[in-house]
Amino acid sequence: MAVQWRKLNASSTKNLNMSRSISVGIDIGTHQTRVVIAEEVRINGHIVPKVIGTGSAESRGLEHGFIKNPAEATMSVRQAVSLAEKSAGVEIKRAFVGVGGIGLSSTTTNGSVIITRADLEVTALDISKALEAAETAIPHTASLNKKIINTIPVEYKIDGKVVWGQALGLKAEKLDVKALFIMCLERHIQDLIEVVEDADIEVIDVVASPIAASFVNLSKKQKKAGCVLANIGAETLSLVVYEDSTPISLEVFPLGSTDITNDIALGLKIPLEEAENIKLGSITSSSYSKKKLDEIISARMRDMFEMIETHLKKINRNALLPAGVVLTGGGAGINGLKEFAQNELRLPSRIADIHFGDEKEPASGKGKDSAWSVAYGLTVLGFHTENQQGSVGLGNVEKMAEKGKHGVRAVSDWLGQFLP
Repeated sequence: MAVQWRKLNASSTKNLNMSRSISVGIDIGTHQTRVVIAEEVRINGHIVPKVIGTGSAESRGLEHGFIKNPAEATMSVRQAVSLAEKSAGVEIKRAFVGVGGIGLSSTTTNGSVIITRADLEVTALDISKALEAAETAIPHTASLNKKIINTIPVEYKIDGKVVWGQALGLKAEKLDVKALFIMCLERHIQDLIEVVEDADIEVIDVVASPIAASFVNLSKKQKKAGCVLANIGAETLSLVVYEDSTPISLEVFPLGSTDITNDIALGLKIPLEEAENIKLGSITSSSYSKKKLDEIISARMRDMFEMIETHLKKINRNALLPAGVVLTGGGAGINGLKEFAQNELRLPSRIADIHFGDEKEPASGKGKDSAWSVAYGLTVLGFHTENQQGSVGLGNVEKMAEKGKHGVRAVSDWLGQFLP
C-alpha cells in the first residue's frame, strides 16, 4: 500500500508534509533480514518504481525460518530498518512482510456450488461459495495448526466445461473451482507480526515469500508457459510452480546453501568462512582437490534437485515446464548451479533477474541481486494494492483472530498485474 511518509531531518513544513508514494518490503530470512524502500517516480514520461533505500542485517533468533528468539529477531529488523531509513531519508512506519520457512506449504482442493439464480448467471456470491466449499475440502491433517494466507483459484468449470477467462457473469447450472491454498503455521505468522511490530513497524499484510519473489523474478511469458521458481535460501529451499500465469503449487524443504558450506568445511577440514568463499568460487589460500570439492557440492545439490524433481512428479509437471527452472535466493550464486539444475531436472535453467523499475536508471538497480527478490517483490505488491479490493495475503492482520483458522483470500486474475 503506497502511503505518505515523513521525511527525516526535514527542516521545513513543506518537507514535513510532502506526499510521496512509497512502499516498503521486509524479508526476514534465516541468514539475513533485508528491507527495501521504493518510490514511484516519473522516468522518461513513465511512472516506475525506484529503489531509494535498502538495509540488511544478520538475522538472529531464527532457525529454518522459524523465530526462536523474538527479541533477537526484533533487533535484526531494527538494524536493517535503520540502515534503509538512513539511505532513503524517510522514516518507515508501515511495511509488507514476507513469510517463509518450512512451515509454509500448499494444498489443492475442489469445490462446487449449484447456481440458484433464475437466469442461471454466475455471481460473485456463487464464486465465493465455491471457494468456501474448496476450503472445507482441505484435509484436516494438512490444515492442523495452520492459517491460510493465500487462496488462488486455479481453474473454474461451468457445467463440467473449463472456463477460459472470467466465470463471473456466465450462465450455468453448476460452478466448480479448483483452488490452491497456501498455508503457514499460525504460531509462526503471529510471531513474525509481533517481531516486526515490536520494531515499531505496522504490518500492512503478510505474503508468502515465494509468491512475493515471483513478482520480480518471473516474466509474463515464463508464467504463462509454465515454470518453477526455486529459491535457495540459507536453510530452506522453496518452490512455486506457475502454469497459465497462475501459481499451481508451492512447497518448502529444510535444506539450503548453508548445508553445502557445512559439507565443504567437513570434507576439506577448513573453517566455515573459507568454505563459504570456496562455495561461491572465490579465490582462497586453501589448497584442495577440485575433484573432491566437486563431489561434495554435487552430492548436496543432487539432494536439492531430487526434492524438486519429486515434487514436480507429484503434481505431474516433471520435464513439462517449457520456461524451465528459474533459480533465485542467496544460494543461487553457487558455482555451476545453472548447469546442474538443467541436467538433473531436464529443463531449461537460468539464474533469476530482478525485473524492477527502469533497467537503464542506475539508481533503480540499488542492491539488485536475487537474494533481495522477496523484499523487492513486497514493494511491488505495495504499489499495486492501493485502492484495490483484492489481497494476496492475510489482508488486515488486525482481524486475524476474528477470521478464525481459515479465511477466503481470493486472488485470481488480480495476480496478473504484478507480472513484469
